Amino acid sequence: MKWKSAKYLYMHPSFSGMVVGLLSGIIGYKTLCAKPHIEYEELPDKKRRGKEILKYGIPERPGDLMFYKNHVLSYNAASRIPFWVAEHLTKDSLSGKANRKFSDFKPDPSIENLFMSENSDYWNSGWSRGHMAPAGDNKHDQEAMDESFLLTNIVPQDLSNNAGFWNRLEMYCRKLVKNYDDVRIFSGPVMVPETDQDGNIYVKYRVIGKNHVAVPTHLFKVIVADSADSNQFVAAFLVPNKPITFERKLRDYQVDVSRIESLIGFRLLPNLKAKSMKNLCNNEGCNLISKEEFEKIFLTSRIKNSRNIKDLEMQWKSATEQLDGKPSKHLKEAYNEAKQTLQARN
Repeated sequence: MKWKSAKYLYMHPSFSGMVVGLLSGIIGYKTLCAKPHIEYEELPDKKRRGKEILKYGIPERPGDLMFYKNHVLSYNAASRIPFWVAEHLTKDSLSGKANRKFSDFKPDPSIENLFMSENSDYWNSGWSRGHMAPAGDNKHDQEAMDESFLLTNIVPQDLSNNAGFWNRLEMYCRKLVKNYDDVRIFSGPVMVPETDQDGNIYVKYRVIGKNHVAVPTHLFKVIVADSADSNQFVAAFLVPNKPITFERKLRDYQVDVSRIESLIGFRLLPNLKAKSMKNLCNNEGCNLISKEEFEKIFLTSRIKNSRNIKDLEMQWKSATEQLDGKPSKHLKEAYNEAKQTLQARN
């Protein structure tokens, strides 16, 4: 069977963990999600990039392995969200002139419509479109930036969480490249079991839109930072998909990698032995930027870069929620200036 794109690779259990063999061309299985009867064209650059991203092995999950310019993911066709998304951050990948203003959220054209979410699933749902591989990690290349907006990289995420705590976690990950040669990150959704009022334990989650896109109860992020002396520093976080205040610390949500693997049902780092993992937070501190820094750097930027009045009001609402209804004078001024500018355009 031939393929139009080398983005897809069927993950048969017997191939699990064989990164070199898999990424060098063991492409032979037709999947339910990929469109049939299409021609295969070699994409060596993306496959080579995939090999770098997946240095510690391919997560042991049968499914579709999808390659992009700066991330790799496995897609859950039933839930319309990814199982996991992997990235490799370096100083070079975080610098450049790619701009999210030129990118749009859209369905992944390589996934059959029957198994794909749509933007309309998110509209008026009360949930935002949350990147697993952040747009901010792709400033080096506009194509990579654009690919991060494909809905295969998106999950329904609480708006306050997306713009606040989770965003600060993403910023922390980018900061790590100052102290580590390579930073690899796995992110994804989790459905955590909870005890109900009747005393029984359930896995419950909402679905949104006509395509029934699954809303995760939690999100995970696993970080592997390689130091110059070849040590691997690892930290895993399990974050509730709900608003989180500035009083909460990142380490409040730190868990063992095995905890996340137990919840999602497969190994994320099959080639990395537990005994070789060092605790990143013990070495780095795992401190997110403060409320004041966040307001100055991020919230003001979002307000100033709003595309239209509707977007501005959404950003303002999110910002005021993040700041417990107490935005600074500086942020208020930025909001008023942006509003005047946008109104003048109309």
